[in-house]
Amino acid sequence: MIKTDFSNCLTAAVDVQIPFFDLDPAGVAWHGRYFQYFELARCALFEGFDYSYEEMEASGYLWPVADTEVRYVRPLLLNQAVRVTACLREWELRLVVDYKIEDAAGVLTTKARTIQVPVDAETHELVLGSPQLLIDNVARRLEEAGLGDK
Repeated sequence: MIKTDFSNCLTAAVDVQIPFFDLDPAGVAWHGRYFQYFELARCALFEGFDYSYEEMEASGYLWPVADTEVRYVRPLLLNQAVRVTACLREWELRLVVDYKIEDAAGVLTTKARTIQVPVDAETHELVLGSPQLLIDNVARRLEEAGLGDK
């Protein structure tokens, strides 16, 4: 279930202004573009605990998206300013990230979740569990943020 209470998790947010080339013929943001907005917030989130794409690769892991869920609550319109926030829910065995998109007034327009699984970077085989580097980095950031154990 997608949660929008991000008060007890590591988060990162990015601001996006909806460009013309993201619109569908109905004049609203095309549903597929939302995944790019989520990716921007997810990258900011992962960089916040020192696990960027370069650091993932160096750790010997790849993290393909295995599952997604999106609830489109309100459409996004041309030039609309929105904030996309990502929240890390799970990280020990897989990465579960919840997202919310809010307009400038803080009204929820979209909520989503992605699930990523660890894969060996060389063999591309599924791995059971996250690398210790990731677990340690998240634990350190949780402590710094005063969030304790999850």
